[in-house]
Amino acid sequence: MRNRRAWSATRTVVAGLACGVLALGLPGAPASAGPGPAARAASGPEYTGQGERSPSAVIEWMRTADATIEAEARPTPGELFIWQAYVSTAVYNAVVGVEGRFTPYKWDERAPGTASSAAAAAAAAHQVLRHHFPGAAPRLDAALTGTLATIPDGEAEDQGVAFGKLAAHHIIDLRRDDGRGASVPFPVHPRPGVWRPTPPGHEPFTSAWIGRVRPLLMDSPHQFRPGPPPALRSARYAKDLAELAHYGGRTGSLRSPEQTETARYFVALDLQGALADHAGRHGFDIAETARLYAAANTAQADAVIAAWDAKLHYGTWRPVTAIREADTDGNPATRADRHWEPLLVTPAHPDYLSGHATMGGALMRMLTGVLGTSRVDLRIRSITTGATRHYRDAHEYERDVVDARVWGGIHTRTADEVGSDTGRRLAAWALRTYFRPLP
Repeated sequence: MRNRRAWSATRTVVAGLACGVLALGLPGAPASAGPGPAARAASGPEYTGQGERSPSAVIEWMRTADATIEAEARPTPGELFIWQAYVSTAVYNAVVGVEGRFTPYKWDERAPGTASSAAAAAAAAHQVLRHHFPGAAPRLDAALTGTLATIPDGEAEDQGVAFGKLAAHHIIDLRRDDGRGASVPFPVHPRPGVWRPTPPGHEPFTSAWIGRVRPLLMDSPHQFRPGPPPALRSARYAKDLAELAHYGGRTGSLRSPEQTETARYFVALDLQGALADHAGRHGFDIAETARLYAAANTAQADAVIAAWDAKLHYGTWRPVTAIREADTDGNPATRADRHWEPLLVTPAHPDYLSGHATMGGALMRMLTGVLGTSRVDLRIRSITTGATRHYRDAHEYERDVVDARVWGGIHTRTADEVGSDTGRRLAAWALRTYFRPLP
């Protein structure tokens, strides 16, 4: 279960970041979703980050969601992103239902113009979490009481709470019977090229249902399924395996210390914290912050679904199996090493596609679209190593995610690169419909 704990810690809402320009950057889209930070600073108190339009309620409740999901669901690899998407879409709908400015997510309800968007955000997150995790009700109720204590009592607060609950119930109903947790078998046929449980735990396929769950944005899990991985006898396959053998091993590797650090850094990231940090540093208001979380989390969730769909469909073996059994693959350019071990513990699911890389591509494309710039200004702390890295541009993050999984010895470069491209295609398509500025 070590594998599960490591991935679960990946609070990777990854991206969360972006620059202060909130343009879609798509043909026919408005040039800007609102005034930039400098303009807001000069426009008066409603945009200074204080009072009703402060993002604090959204940030607080997304942190509460992260902690609650970890404690109550103990999410297996990939599940965390599904849960975060549920909460952040409810919060987003609650906020933009009051504030306007952006298109709601699969909804068209509006709140009274006098409602408190902060109260709506808190009530929406509280209701979704309480519904799915009734055991956490006392802690969630106390947290809601604390948030509402910072909002003046009266009709605005009451209207906000009522609308937030309405937004939450819409998401709860929307996601009912979506396939979460369903039994999805993956028969193991231990022939060359086919996935089978890997050492040291030899665990069965983890959370296979993710590849069949109803997506948040896509029309179906297989909508962006890529073509097949390289054939076992191909030169590309041999090249992938040689790189892993030389750079991904636990011992005797050609990795530099910096490459080893990168591999370990990406095991678990505090990306929800990075979202909060970015929103604060760039002066985002409550609507912009809710949009940032919803766009990031739904992109992550659908990227996981797309990656798991490919894993189920192609079922390719992991590097540790491929290298140890290379004498069975029929490729004269590969060499077996029965004792090879990867730097990182191999997650319990197939190689192609890489979940991390697919999420990285989706996140960065979603953020650059929503924010109108490739400069994501991302500061992310690794839960694994404690190090914080600053990613100025989206391509830097995508590059490091791809490299990290190879240097960790757990994914082929092809699984990473195709995953990253799949994630980008998914997000580019989604941006045409979701989280757009209102006319």
